[in-house]
Amino acid sequence: MAVVTIYEDKCKGCGLCVSVCPKNILELDTLRLNSKGYNPAAVRRPEACIGCAMCATMCPDIAIRIER
Repeated sequence: MAVVTIYEDKCKGCGLCVSVCPKNILELDTLRLNSKGYNPAAVRRPEACIGCAMCATMCPDIAIRIER
């Protein structure tokens, strides 16, 4: 099982990670804003993560870390 860590204060809410996740475990948190005023990405179904790291690879802000 992989552990996904999102560094919310680095996230600009672009949604690229959400669009590439093959298991659809990520979504933008529309109820919160980070310190920069963006809706950060959030992990909604961590148990479904397969550790492919597509989200971390796609993130232009290096705001996602995957640990296996």
